[in-house]
Amino acid sequence: MIAKAEKGTISAVLVEETLALARARGVDVAPLVAAAGIAPPLLASRRNRVSSAQYGALWAGLARALDDEFLGQDSHPMKSGSFIAMTRTALTARNGAQALARAVGFMRLVLDDLSAQLTTDEKRTRIAFIERDGAPAPTMFAYATYFILVYGLVCWLVGRRIPLIEARFRCAEPPAAQEYRLMFCDDLAFGQPDSYIDLSPAFAELPVVQTAKSVKTFLRNAPASFVVKYRHPGSLAARVRRALRALPPTAWPGADGIARHLHIAEATMRRHLKHEGYTYQSIKDDLRRELAIAALCNEDRSVADVAASVGFAEPSAFHRAFRRWTGMRPADYRDTHRATRAGLTHSPESD
Repeated sequence: MIAKAEKGTISAVLVEETLALARARGVDVAPLVAAAGIAPPLLASRRNRVSSAQYGALWAGLARALDDEFLGQDSHPMKSGSFIAMTRTALTARNGAQALARAVGFMRLVLDDLSAQLTTDEKRTRIAFIERDGAPAPTMFAYATYFILVYGLVCWLVGRRIPLIEARFRCAEPPAAQEYRLMFCDDLAFGQPDSYIDLSPAFAELPVVQTAKSVKTFLRNAPASFVVKYRHPGSLAARVRRALRALPPTAWPGADGIARHLHIAEATMRRHLKHEGYTYQSIKDDLRRELAIAALCNEDRSVADVAASVGFAEPSAFHRAFRRWTGMRPADYRDTHRATRAGLTHSPESD
């Protein structure tokens, strides 16, 4: 069955990119796919998705099999245990800026081909990638791997998702470009002269709020806890999501209404959400997408009914939004889900 989207999902295209790295190094990936709870028929179509927990388990299994937490994308392997060491190195930082500097510095020690340099001004903190002369040009997946490890760690350390302003990469646009926009930000471009990611600078002065006690849970759940996008369960954004999930999308209030429900001034709510990397509209859009994907798996409901249930007055608007979210039409997504379910029912594992 296709994973429900409320916990975040990963495209089968990215799963296959990950598996290809291991296959190229002679790893039998079938046992690792099974151990992650991913049924092979799910990977037969690029339109399918797996949960962040499944992808995180697969990532961890491949890293162990390769003894490389950078999944073989650098000439120097990032040996197993490196992420734990990087976490403990950054844990004692005073604030977000120091934590990011320590994480980037650690990556410079363990990788040979890809590193980064930090620059900061009043408008942004830039992670500018540096590629070793003579090394193969990094793929988008390599940049994303670096980003996931560093960004996920720093977001956890300061207890909130750091807003991204823009991202630029030298590599050509990959097949899963929309997935990378979900992972990074909408303002993302490929085929650029330089590769960098600009972060909102407000995080720099935020204190590191994690401790040696909280690090155990974080490491136990990494990278599944941040492989889609870091979410702090105690944040205002999480409170907004919980309040919205308790209501049908057709009854979602405006920003002033949700602020009253949360007993907070609207301006204060908007300011705090901005600091956490969200807007009220972006939270509604993300949740609407998750609910729509889950609802389409119920074939007793028409596409028009699903559109209305998640708050679209016109089915045509829902079709446009769904194509923007997934790259496919709602009916095609449902057909893919039906075919995948049939494949799972008749797969050898079920005999």
